[in-house]
Amino acid sequence: MRRTFLTLVILLSLLSVYGFAPAQQSSEIKISIINRADQGTSQITDGDAIKIQITLSQSTAQQEKVTFKLGDQSPPVGSCVIVSGGTTCATESFSSLGWHWDVDGVAQNNRIVQAFNDNGELTGQSDPITVSPRPVVMVHGFLSNPETWLPYLGSNGFLATIRLQGFAVGDGQVPGKLNTGNILNPVQRTNTIAQNAEILGQYIEGVKQKTGAEMVDLVVHSMGGMISRYYIDRIMQDRDVAQLIMLGSPMGGSDCAVLPAVLGFFLPASIEIRQSYMTGVFNQQITHRRGIEFYDLGGTAISEAFKSPCTDIPNDTVVSFGSINAIVLQSSQLGVIHSDLTLSDKAFQDFVRPLLQRPAGTFLASPDPAPIPQAESPLQFTRVYTSHVDAGDSTELTINIDAGLSVAGFALYDPSRSVTTIVRGASGNIIELSPETNGFIQIDDPTSLLYLGYGFENPRPGPWNITVQATETTPARGTDFSISVYFVGGAKLEATSTTLVPQLNEQVEFNANLSLNGQPLEIKEAQAVIKDSGGNIETLNFPSGQNISTTWTPRNAGIYAVDIVVTGIAPDDSTVERTDFLAIEVQPNPGKGQITFNLVAVIVVVLLVLFLILRAIFRGARRLARRVRN
Repeated sequence: MRRTFLTLVILLSLLSVYGFAPAQQSSEIKISIINRADQGTSQITDGDAIKIQITLSQSTAQQEKVTFKLGDQSPPVGSCVIVSGGTTCATESFSSLGWHWDVDGVAQNNRIVQAFNDNGELTGQSDPITVSPRPVVMVHGFLSNPETWLPYLGSNGFLATIRLQGFAVGDGQVPGKLNTGNILNPVQRTNTIAQNAEILGQYIEGVKQKTGAEMVDLVVHSMGGMISRYYIDRIMQDRDVAQLIMLGSPMGGSDCAVLPAVLGFFLPASIEIRQSYMTGVFNQQITHRRGIEFYDLGGTAISEAFKSPCTDIPNDTVVSFGSINAIVLQSSQLGVIHSDLTLSDKAFQDFVRPLLQRPAGTFLASPDPAPIPQAESPLQFTRVYTSHVDAGDSTELTINIDAGLSVAGFALYDPSRSVTTIVRGASGNIIELSPETNGFIQIDDPTSLLYLGYGFENPRPGPWNITVQATETTPARGTDFSISVYFVGGAKLEATSTTLVPQLNEQVEFNANLSLNGQPLEIKEAQAVIKDSGGNIETLNFPSGQNISTTWTPRNAGIYAVDIVVTGIAPDDSTVERTDFLAIEVQPNPGKGQITFNLVAVIVVVLLVLFLILRAIFRGARRLARRVRN
């Protein structure tokens, strides 16, 4: 028995000497996690900036590279080199993104860092490190509020199923509330995207302070994507966003935004959503991603043109899939409407959840991509019609539909969501609207850019009559409404501006031409209707003719909607009406302001010098006079 015991002791000693004993944290090899404050720690939050340090009890005989993993099958999370004769090395500081999740999306509340030598052999491992998940910050969109995220929040919410803590901007958990429009006060001014981005930054900072996290995931809906992009590009200092997960964010804007804007509602936000603003202004300026990956889920519930109220197909009623992909990003699609994207369990399970559960090694630094050339939309809009209907009354509008159209799509915006419509075609007969034959849709969500939508294939040319009727739910004061009509086919209006980002007092030239089948049409009447973010309107008239132009000089900085409205004559002498919707952001002119300031400063200095000279002359004269008298 004694001999057997001695044999076991000798074997265990030999195994230890030759490195075959189980790897463990010991006095010979120490693996430490160093936090942002250069202190050792045993607790981090997923995404924290850390370094991994290894320390040996004795110096190495030659240079050795050490690779660190979270398991022998996982990708390396870092490496360092112990120089010949050295005892320690540390990785560069890096983000611990994905440390809370394994490759199967299973939460890992504790991690052990393992060290491997050049031969791939395990040489040591750390004590367990507690890893908490990143918090999720949710950003609502246009005309919305934090309640849009109720399906994600609470003990039974989507996030609770994977034990993540959620914060919706404006929910009061930390300071910060966006202003993207108030449905109860449509003429009240909204914040700009830039102003809301500042508030988002304050909210994220509050979440970081409350949770101790250094990074958050951004899950956003609709206009929340533009606000988040601005934050990342212009506001964020050190990177504190792990990834941007968007639901229906219109990276190329939405033509449906003209409906509230033409009524002067929710300005300037309703102008910033315009396709012209997003592609011609925003996407040209907001280009930096700071290494953050962008994802966007587009709703594709509508795939037939005549069923689409106010934008290109496929779309979610107000945001086209083309708009989702107007910048380089990773996109997916789901057959739901825009307002259901935050409600959909499938959107969470198939799109949001896998991104929130990404493991280490899958977060790649995203470069700033080159802009995507914008595809030409097949849609041509007639003018947007606006009116008011009193309680218990009705209002009639006549809309001219010209020949050669394959589709005419109608969209009605009513902030009270209380009216109904009766449609009479060019024949004078009432058309019974239905989802199957006309794509009739009614959206009761007040945050939507439209209320009613319907369309027609191969519509009969001539005057169409639209009767807008009040109902028993129409407010006593009545309600304003707007109707847009787009055409596929027929005449084409091209309207341009010499710049969409002019300086203050810089002359801007607007140009317009109308054509049919490539042949120019005579324009008998045209106007540029310019509306600022306060709702003030200025109208410029174009001369009649072909390839017409007019000029405008902005006197105030800010965001402007510019509607180019033309009436032309077709070869059969019928009337053709078209409108193009531009957006312009007038920049303050710091150069001229600085020149003015410098000129004033020079004048002040010159006057001061002259005063001092004159005072010296005057005093000298007085002294000379005293000497003469004496």
